Amino acid sequence: MGSQVSKQMERRKTIHTEKKVLSDLKTSGEEYPGSEYRPQDRKNWMSGLNPEKLRINQIVWPGTHDSATDKIGIPLVTRPFAQCQSLSIYRQLVLGTRVLDIRVQENRQICHGILVTYSVDVVLNDVKKFLSETQSEVIILEIRTEYGHEDPPEFDKYLEEQLGEFLIPQDEGVFGKSIAELLPKRVICVWKPRKSAQPKAGSPLWSAGFLKDNWVNTDLPSTKFDANLKHLSEHPAVTSRKYFYRVENTVTPVADNPVLCVKPVTRRIHGYARLFIAQCFAKGIADKLQVLSTDFIEEDFVDACAGLTHARVEGKA
Repeated sequence: MGSQVSKQMERRKTIHTEKKVLSDLKTSGEEYPGSEYRPQDRKNWMSGLNPEKLRINQIVWPGTHDSATDKIGIPLVTRPFAQCQSLSIYRQLVLGTRVLDIRVQENRQICHGILVTYSVDVVLNDVKKFLSETQSEVIILEIRTEYGHEDPPEFDKYLEEQLGEFLIPQDEGVFGKSIAELLPKRVICVWKPRKSAQPKAGSPLWSAGFLKDNWVNTDLPSTKFDANLKHLSEHPAVTSRKYFYRVENTVTPVADNPVLCVKPVTRRIHGYARLFIAQCFAKGIADKLQVLSTDFIEEDFVDACAGLTHARVEGKA
């Protein structure tokens, strides 16, 4: 018992130290090209950057981690252990989110581990509602079969039926195109099944290799921050690669942590998105940054990504 208490005390000390590391680093500044920019209308922030000029590989895409968990599990009982977002998919999109991370199980319900929530139909209806209200906003919709679950039968056909008119076909040439060149199609749908066949080139859906990341499973904020920088540095610049690369500005509860609820843990890194972008510039890797995702997305996170996108369009980054 005593050794367990000692271990937890040491763990708390490590967490405190890591939080201080990021807090101290923040004093070095969070300015970067475009950091002062604020979109007038977050719902249409891509439109505000001129779809004729804005290329897919210039965009810094604000994304959400475990996007469809706003109503996961049982409120006040299991929800705090799995909820990563408090807004519906529609409200996230209106706020400015442009990359969605959706996890499904065999019956097409959304899940996070063993906890379940609404049907994927709710997600797709929210996406279609948002698309019907906008003209030039492009979305990356990642849908994967959750770990430990089976693929929904014929799910690729279902996605094509639901989103067909909006789907941008799998094509490496898309990365160098402007939004205007892709319209009226506005959804890059990445389908990641566990066992079923991957979508092929030319398919309405995109295969798993077009959206990559390096998931670092830790609750330590400075460890995650540094690992994110390291992994990002190992990729080519956005202008020369033919896939999307995602950085997750999140930390995750782990089994030996005294805190197992998502929100208080992920808050350890939540406020450091602008610092991360600034550090990318300081380390000469800002030209590699593309998808940046978070838990419990807020306006300033969207603005941080839109600002760097604006700077790229203006030739300032």
